[in-house]
Amino acid sequence: MTDVNGAAQGFPGWSAANTNAYFCHRSPNASVFRATLPGIQDRFNLACSGGQPFDVLNASSGRAKGRTVASQLDQLRAVATTHDIDLVLVGLGSNNSSFTFGDAASVCANRFIADAWTGWWEFWAYLGGDVPQEPCNISDLATDAELAAATAETTDALRALLTTLDQVDADGQHRVVFQDYTNPLPTDFAQRYHEEDGRADNRDKFRALGAERYAAGCPAHRASLAAGHLFSQALGSIVSSAHATLSSEFPSDDLVYLNVQSAFNGARLCENDGSPGNALATPIRLMDGPSGTFVTSLSGYDKLDIQRIANTCVTYFQTCQESWHPNANGYGVLGQCLSGAAVTASRQVSCVRQSGGNVTVG
Repeated sequence: MTDVNGAAQGFPGWSAANTNAYFCHRSPNASVFRATLPGIQDRFNLACSGGQPFDVLNASSGRAKGRTVASQLDQLRAVATTHDIDLVLVGLGSNNSSFTFGDAASVCANRFIADAWTGWWEFWAYLGGDVPQEPCNISDLATDAELAAATAETTDALRALLTTLDQVDADGQHRVVFQDYTNPLPTDFAQRYHEEDGRADNRDKFRALGAERYAAGCPAHRASLAAGHLFSQALGSIVSSAHATLSSEFPSDDLVYLNVQSAFNGARLCENDGSPGNALATPIRLMDGPSGTFVTSLSGYDKLDIQRIANTCVTYFQTCQESWHPNANGYGVLGQCLSGAAVTASRQVSCVRQSGGNVTVG
């Protein structure tokens, strides 16, 4: 990984600051590397986990919690000095200055964990009753005002991207694919994850169920799932709105909106027995301190253990930030989505995983 000064470095250790450039976590399995792209040989991943529209035009370190990497446009200009650019994939919508995917995920997961391990009376007696335990609703994740602000911010950043591409791409022939967000969780969990020891998640304290869902990668209330999918749809509206606006402003540019909200159908976390092994997204995983060893089971931990483990994610966000992101197989599916978007004659396409596992783009 190369930082803002052009210096390359290896893994700095889990206790390093999350601002470290390494924690952009540029996966070798990213969809741009997995896609079939005829005529395209060299591929570059300029993304940064948790990146925001600000980072497109500016060095990420210029904002709170940003990383020490150059602006994505500067990185793109560097590529353009040695290569002809034919295709650009932009994954967008889930992170901006109003809300981020990581914040939304932590809100819902933390409420579930608190509800599972600590009784209501313990909150009032020991914690002052100020720790939310109820399921998420859509306003907890993003308000209408925040979505409007995110749409404007995203569109401005993409406008700058298209302007720069038109300046630096020598032959002027390139396609830009705007990809939205894939929800890692289903609309409902498989039956086996509904309750444990006769306790569901709509009662007070359900540690066995909490441990079961954590092990399966889906520590969230069933009642939060609908809000999560409304959030996904809202993120998609950010991308579709930006695509429509910029298609009008740049009528000669080749812009494609790739909707991937159904790309993980039938293979989301806890959608089937055997999760997370059969899912296309990574499970939520925490560490007990920045040890490098993920905690895969919370069975037998008490509420103070849980608080300590959860606090590691707060203090060292890099230890858990790849939770609920696509795994290697998930990126393979998204690669198929990109393969279709790269050659389609349509301006808007949806990538859908069928019940048998086949992926269609159209």
